[in-house]
Amino acid sequence: MNKITKTAVVSVVGRPNVGKSTLVNRLVGQKVAIVSNKPQTTRTRITGVLSRDDTQYVFLDTPGLHKPRSRLGDFMCKVVTDTVSEVDVAALVVEPIANIGPAEQTLIAQIEQHKMPAVLVINKIDTLAKEELLAVIAAYAAAHEFEAIIPVSARTGEGLDDLLGEIQKYSLEGPPLFPEDMVSDQPERQLAAEIVREKMLRLLDREVPHGVAVGVEKWHEREDGLIEINAVIYCEKSSHKGIIIGKQGAMLKEIGRQARQDIEKMLDAKVYLELWVKVKEGWRNNQYQMRNFGYEDQ
Repeated sequence: MNKITKTAVVSVVGRPNVGKSTLVNRLVGQKVAIVSNKPQTTRTRITGVLSRDDTQYVFLDTPGLHKPRSRLGDFMCKVVTDTVSEVDVAALVVEPIANIGPAEQTLIAQIEQHKMPAVLVINKIDTLAKEELLAVIAAYAAAHEFEAIIPVSARTGEGLDDLLGEIQKYSLEGPPLFPEDMVSDQPERQLAAEIVREKMLRLLDREVPHGVAVGVEKWHEREDGLIEINAVIYCEKSSHKGIIIGKQGAMLKEIGRQARQDIEKMLDAKVYLELWVKVKEGWRNNQYQMRNFGYEDQ
């Protein structure tokens, strides 16, 4: 018998690099969103699902709100502002700094405009002394009347039960929105492509990884259980193609090796991953090409 009788849809918003994707992955219990130490890692709205006791929590992980410099950046910021208005409660994720920046001010204004219940999530509390939190809490409490202020560490899991308990207050009676064994609405092909992009974000320097997109062109499951995946990495410049491939193909091999390991964990199957690199100049400002890569209004 289906035990889920309530659902809570939560938008997880904040500026880049505050740990939104790490938080959603930790809450869901497995990776549904890629993470890196580079800003603007998340490009689309990603749904993470946790079914616990009688409640299904649906977390909408959004790109970090930033000043856009391309059509892709415009799209990412629109995803954030649109998501704030269509949920049961917003979770504004911030770092433990007693200074409210422009991105946080903009998101607070959006929350107030839509009269949205909002919980402040102060992440990365494992990086500072507990007494230093008081100034952070005071600064945000003066800026907006949050329903609750919850200090957490997405890395260690501290405070996450308190966060779920607060979010549960905004759940609504009704059937689950997703099957109870489902953790994300992303197709496996998309998750595999995102894992490849994550490895580039971690292994490559400067602007190169921000100008790449990944498309899976072949996905074949053989009778012996091996999954064959052919993926194409699209970059904006010929010089970037050389950097991605590396000397004697070493960088591309390392990207593929690390991505294959994570994809095998995700699929619980052996994977043969083949990567190619192609140049698509200026794709981040080309609406047609952005749509081909899955960056379109949701």
